[in-house]
Amino acid sequence: MRVLLVEDDVSLSGFIEKGLREAGHQVELVDNGKHALTLCMTEQYDVAVVDRMLPGLDGLSLVKALRAAQVATPILFLTSLGGVDDRVEGLEAGGDDYLTKPFAFSELLARITALSRRQILKSTETKPELTYGDVVINLFEHSAMRQGQTLDLQPKEFRILELFLRHPGRVITRTMLLEHVWDIHFDPQTSVVETHISRLRNKLEKPFGDTLIQTVRGAGYKLEHKTTAGVNS
Repeated sequence: MRVLLVEDDVSLSGFIEKGLREAGHQVELVDNGKHALTLCMTEQYDVAVVDRMLPGLDGLSLVKALRAAQVATPILFLTSLGGVDDRVEGLEAGGDDYLTKPFAFSELLARITALSRRQILKSTETKPELTYGDVVINLFEHSAMRQGQTLDLQPKEFRILELFLRHPGRVITRTMLLEHVWDIHFDPQTSVVETHISRLRNKLEKPFGDTLIQTVRGAGYKLEHKTTAGVNS
C-alpha cells in the first residue's frame, strides 16, 4: 500500500513512518499542506493521513481543495482537534475517517487498511465492458479478449483480471485478491493467489510478448504495461 503522510511533528511522523514501513507499506512523508496538495494532484496514493494543523495550507483546506479537484484518494484525518464539531467539520470537508491524538498505532494501521480495502474494492459505475490498452472484458458475457483474440479464462482468473482492469496502475495486495476473488478474509497460508496470477499471466501476456501484471515486491501486484521484447530473461 502506498501511503502519503502529511504531518509536521517530526518525532510523531518518524514514529508513524517507521511503523507503516515495518508493516510492509510504502510511505511518502511531507510536512506542509502545499507540498501535499501538489503530490496528491500528480501522484497516486492508496491512502493519505493528514494532520489538520499544518504550515503552508491547513489540513482542512487541503482536503477541500483535493475534493474540489475530484481527487478521490481516501483521507484519514489524524489530529489533536477531537471535538464533535471538529470531527464533523473534517468529515464534511471530504475526509473519510477521523482519528484523534493520542492514538494507538494498531488502531491507526487498522483504519488505514480498512480505507484502502474499501476504496480498492468499491464497485465502480457498472459498464458492460472494461478495457486497458488492447485488453477488453465483457462483464455481461463474462468474456475476455486481447488484440481481438479470445482469452480462455477460468472464473477466478476472470475475477482477478476484472479487479486489475477496474484499478489500473494501483497496487492490489494479496489480501485484497483473497477477499475479492475467493471471499476469504484471512490468510490461508497457501499459494493459491500466486498460482492463479501465474496462470493468468500465461494467457494474458505470454502469447503477446509483453508484461501487464507487475509484481510490486512486498506489496502485491498492479496492472501496468511494460514491453519485454529484446530483454533477456
